Order: sequence, then structure tokens, then C-alpha cells
Amino acid sequence: MAVNIDTVYQRVLALANKEQRGYITPQEFNLLANHAQMDIFEQYFYDLNQFDRGEGNDLEYSDMVNILEEKISVFEKFKVAMSAMSGNQATLPTDTYRLGTVFYAAGSYDVEVEKVGKKELEYMLRTSLAAPVDARPVYVRKSDTLLKIFPSSPSTSYTTSNITCNYIAKPAVVKWTYNVVNDNALYNASASDAQNFELHQSEEGELVYKILELAGITLNKPGLVQLAGTEDLQKVQNEKL
Repeated sequence: MAVNIDTVYQRVLALANKEQRGYITPQEFNLLANHAQMDIFEQYFYDLNQFDRGEGNDLEYSDMVNILEEKISVFEKFKVAMSAMSGNQATLPTDTYRLGTVFYAAGSYDVEVEKVGKKELEYMLRTSLAAPVDARPVYVRKSDTLLKIFPSSPSTSYTTSNITCNYIAKPAVVKWTYNVVNDNALYNASASDAQNFELHQSEEGELVYKILELAGITLNKPGLVQLAGTEDLQKVQNEKL
């Protein structure tokens, strides 16, 4: 279940207006909300790496690795076709954030396309025994969005239907949409460009505190930074009880 953007905005406003600490406009909120979402999302991968070094536990609902994998799982995509193919050059799906396994349907089954470095590829292409073949293809990363696949001329030409990949998708850009009624911005959930947070529902509180902190820094409202820090500390203490 996603996090409702209006719920987050109303909580942010309620805390920001507490003791006249300032008003955050919808435009400011949308900018800060997307920044906060990406900060939290990116932190998942660092935390997963950190907790994966430990022994974990056998409790069903409190193992941190399992919790993080659950939060990431909604963004996992499996065997999605490339956006475009030109010869042996593949364009990744537009929402790719972290690339996983690349596959080539060479016949009745898919084979993994191994990632190699450009220097390693040069050596492979010079040695017939190590050269990429249909049953053992490789790729190099040409840019953030482009891959080069080898052999460059396979027996079955590369197409968007036979080159696929697993990847982590980037969260959609969130937007609090509204109508102006009597000079007040009222939430409009039915707008075509309305978008809730895609993060796990447990991140609602973290989003509120992160947005308040960013608002205090970006909008030069130090009171908000202090408020966000106090609320976040209280949340951490409650979790330890």
C-alpha cells in the first residue's frame, strides 16, 4: 500500500504551522516531497548492504534484511523488454534505477548476458576461445541508459522481445494536486497528474520528518529543522520501547 500524499502534506502543514513556524506552499511541498522520497529510497540499498553483513534473526516480522527487501520488492521488475534495440545496442526501460540481470532469448530458453568491463571485452574479442557467442553473450555499459551486447552479430538478431532485464524501478514523481477555492488550495485527488508516494506505508512518518527538515534548510526556516529533529528523535525512542 502506498503512502497518501495528502495525508503527508496535512501532517507537514500541521507541524509547520505549530507555533507559527511557517507555511509550505503546494509547489514547495512537491519539490521537497520528491527529494525526501528519493533520499529514503536510496537509503534502502545502503541499509540493506549494512544489515546483510550481520547474522540477522529468525523472527518472521522483525529481521531487518527481510523488512528492507519487502520495501524494495514493490519496485522490482522482472524480464522487461528493452525500450529500443539498434543492432547490438540496447536502450534500457525508461524507469530503470538499478539494473539487475540481462537476458537473451537465444532459442527455447533464456541465457544470462554477463556484464564485463570494456578492457576485459577487448581481451575476449581477441581470443577465439573466450569470444562471446550466442550461448554465452556479454555486455558492456555504454551509458546510464545504453548497453552494448556481444557477439555483435548473433545468429538470431537482437530485438526488444528477446533482450530483457530485471531491474529496480525509480519511484514515480509525486505530486499534490489541487484546485483553488476561495483563495485556498484544496486537494484534488482526481487530477490526471496526481501521484501518491510509492514507498511502503511504514515510511509515512519518515517522509513527514524528512520534508520538514528539508523545508527548514531550503526555505531558511531553522525552526522547522529543530522541529523535525525533535519529532524524529521521539519516533526513534518509541521504536526502541
